[in-house]
Amino acid sequence: MNHRGFTLIEIVIVTAIIAILSVAVIPQFLRARYNANESSAIATLRVYVTGLEGFRASRIPPTYPPDLSTLASEEPPYVDSLLGQDPATKQGYTFTYDQMDTDEYQLLASPAVDGVTGTRIFFVDQSGVIRLDDQDGAPIE
Repeated sequence: MNHRGFTLIEIVIVTAIIAILSVAVIPQFLRARYNANESSAIATLRVYVTGLEGFRASRIPPTYPPDLSTLASEEPPYVDSLLGQDPATKQGYTFTYDQMDTDEYQLLASPAVDGVTGTRIFFVDQSGVIRLDDQDGAPIE
């Protein structure tokens, strides 16, 4: 009688190998997702800065918009309708805009779900320089 199949020891060894590989690969996969979300957040902040500066340059006297929806409602729009919400959420990050006065603004990009969609907070103001932010919302120089 010729029996074909796997022995219990072979199945246990294969299962152990798969478990070891998954322990090594899953954290790398999650980190790659964080990196992709953070890269998208930085690129989106650049889109906002371009839209905000274009809006300001088209006004006499120059002024920043009161909110993000103004950027999307202009004809032609400075940003698409998804980014024209306040707050706007895109690829795991929430973007919050505050106009300080006619010549100053702050734009904050924070993870929609901290530790799941991202871990770092980004900040940009009228200087156009994107910086890291601490948990309290203060820019890290």
